[in-house]
Parts: sequence; structure tokens; C-alpha cells
Amino acid sequence: MELSVVIPVYNEEDNIIPMLDALNSSLQGIDHEVIFVDDGSTDDTVKLILEAAHHKPHIRTLVFNRNYGQTPAMAAGIDAAKGKYIATLDGDLQNDPSDIRMMLDKLESEDLDIVAGIRQKRQDGLILRKIPSKLANMLIRKLTGVNITDYGCTLKLFRSEIAKRLDLYGELHRFIPVLGEMEGAKIEEVAVKHHPRRFGQAKYGLGRTFKVVSDLMLMLFLLKYRQKPMHLFGTLGVFSMFIGGAIEAYLLLLKIFGSDIGGRPLFFVGILLIIAGVQLITTGFIAEIMTRTYFESQNKRPYGIRKRYHGDVEDAA
Repeated sequence: MELSVVIPVYNEEDNIIPMLDALNSSLQGIDHEVIFVDDGSTDDTVKLILEAAHHKPHIRTLVFNRNYGQTPAMAAGIDAAKGKYIATLDGDLQNDPSDIRMMLDKLESEDLDIVAGIRQKRQDGLILRKIPSKLANMLIRKLTGVNITDYGCTLKLFRSEIAKRLDLYGELHRFIPVLGEMEGAKIEEVAVKHHPRRFGQAKYGLGRTFKVVSDLMLMLFLLKYRQKPMHLFGTLGVFSMFIGGAIEAYLLLLKIFGSDIGGRPLFFVGILLIIAGVQLITTGFIAEIMTRTYFESQNKRPYGIRKRYHGDVEDAA
């Protein structure tokens, strides 16, 4: 199968039929499947999907037992996908399925791993959606060095082998380009259409900004220290012990020359820094052991091979 389209949905009953009509008209001639992942809907979303999917084996549906969030829904759809390429898009019809064919052509012609959409003339509220999104995009680009314009656009196209290695947990779907960069993926952007929401309501608001910041801290750690956590904890630990030791050495000299140091706050600061340094270094050792366990228990490798060649001929295996 050439293409799998993964669509997380949550209470989108009015959008199901228009979504399927748009997919059918946009993907004619492409061997594809459509995977709906219902994230614990409480309306008739699942009922309408199953009615539309009657005698249509290319439509598959995964139904969660409760609401887990967009990232687990996307991960479940990617895990179930059988296509050579995987497209993800929102279930609210703000993304346009007609862009998928253009993105597929770009990915194949330029030998890319991920094509990310940039929403043009974004049809969302200025205060609650556009401004927080622009600030978050700018912050993520600055701190991660992954220069993607629109991290919030769900419409993306992947090679299947890259998508299935992304390790989507928590609410990391908005950091997919960063996760792809960690896997060595070749990523390019392309302008895509964006429509106003016709039915239903957005499932998130301004509160997501705080989640983005916390997830960003995790991304920075994974991006720089996932395979070498001791470089972070060990460096901080040695620095903390050095500063604490220097403070205590200074106070020892004062003590030798007759000064009373027992009641000085600096004495306790030095001890605290030394203890913190020991704890940081110990944490580094534990993190290193966990990292090795993570890779070895799952037969993962700390590297990725994009292509193999025998002589000058590419090895299809």
C-alpha cells in the first residue's frame, strides 16, 4: 500500500462525512487506507465512521477506551499504518486533504523523509491561537535549532520507517520535526491551505502554552543528551562540587587565621553545593544505565542508516 492517512478524532461527528468525501476526491488513483483513531468521543463520531465504512475495507477505525489525547491517538494510528508513506491531519477539516498529493510528490521527488505543512492565511483566533502559536514556534526554533515555521500544523507526510521510530509519548505531537531531526530525517516545509472550522469546537485553548514550555524542556534534554546524559549531570555535578569545595577551602583558611566560621551562611551553602554535586553525578550514572537499558532491551541502535550500497548499487534490503 502506498499511503496511510491517520486522523485522530474527538467529538467530530459533523466532520466525518465531509472528511471522507474530501479524501475520496483528493486521493483517487492512490492506493491508500484511512485510519480514524477515536480518542474517547462521547457523541456519534464512531457510529458515523462505521456507517460510512460499511463494505469499505480501506477505512479502518481504532477506538480508545477513554480520552488519552492527540499524541497517543496519532501514535496508535502510525503504529497501525501499513502504507509506505503516512500522512497525518486533523479531523476538524481545517487541514485540506487535497494538499496530500502535492506533499507526496515533493517527498518523492526530493528524496525527503518528512514534509511539514505551513498553514497559509490561518483561519483561527488572533489572541488565543495565532499569537501564542507564533511565540511558541519562535521559542522552539531558537532553542532547538530545528528551523520549522509552523510546529502546530498537524498536516505532515512521512516515510513509514521514520514515522514508526518517532516514539510519540505525552503530548509531543507538536515536536514531531524535532523528534524527526533526532532520527536524522531530511525535513522540508511546504505551504498548505487552512480553512475555518465549520462544525464543532476546538478542543484546546491558551492553557496549552504551559504544556508546550514543559515539553520543550524535555525536547532540549532529549535532543542534546538522550544518548549521553552523564555529560549534563556530570558537568553540573563537577561544577557544583568545585564551587562548594572552593567555598569551604576559603572558609578553612579563615578558620586557620582565627575567624569563626560556624555561624556563617556561606559555610552551609558550600556543604549544600558539595552534596548537590554528588547527587548530580550519581543521577548521571543512573541515567547512563537507564539509557543503555533502553537501547539494549529493545535491540535499538544509537545510530540510523539511511541507505546501504553494495559497490555503487543501492541495497534494497
